[in-house]
Amino acid sequence: MKILMVFTSHDTLGSTGRKTGFWLEEGAAPYYVFRDAGADLTLASPKGGQPPIDPKSDLPENQTPAMTRFKYDEAAQRVFATTVKLSEVRSDDFDAVFYPGGHGPMWDLVDNPESIKLIESFYESGKPVAAVCHAPAVLHRVTYNGAPIVKGKRVTGFTNGEEEEVQLTKVVPFLVEDELKRLGGLYEKKANWESFAITDGRLITGQNPASSTAGAQALVALLTSIKSGAAA
Repeated sequence: MKILMVFTSHDTLGSTGRKTGFWLEEGAAPYYVFRDAGADLTLASPKGGQPPIDPKSDLPENQTPAMTRFKYDEAAQRVFATTVKLSEVRSDDFDAVFYPGGHGPMWDLVDNPESIKLIESFYESGKPVAAVCHAPAVLHRVTYNGAPIVKGKRVTGFTNGEEEEVQLTKVVPFLVEDELKRLGGLYEKKANWESFAITDGRLITGQNPASSTAGAQALVALLTSIKSGAAA
């Protein structure tokens, strides 16, 4: 299976003067889920090169086994440091696309024409699209058959309550939960910070950083199911 992971290139948290980027767990955990499943991985970002890591995601209290593994894995670090430019990838070359979150995507991927076109191309080709935490926000201008891609779909993403807890409700361009609901998504959530991922057809969404492993595992399971169905 060939999976494309699309990261943010944005490193500024609105007008706060603070740094942001992708959440390290949301990059590292799915990376290892996919790699351990034997997937052929390509990492991309709008600018290419090293995507910025949200410094908060690497604080002592946020450490996870996947992050520890990543820090001792020089080969993986080189892969992350050399993402290809988003403009250079095509859905034809992959079986699925996965978007890690963090606050960065809220600024450079939600309205990115290349990202929107890419997601639509994947979905229209019958291929899965997955996004976790803040990354489901990248779906907000994506359409399928003339309607929002999330309309009528069971979806999840970073909750209003979680955004309130990190005190960024007034900083982000919009609230992921509210936007998914506005677009007609059948939004669901668990308690704040609890792992929760939903698969509805070819669309997979995860609620928060803790959901990144579950979201990635769901994508592997879906791709395996698709392959089995095709073989049958």
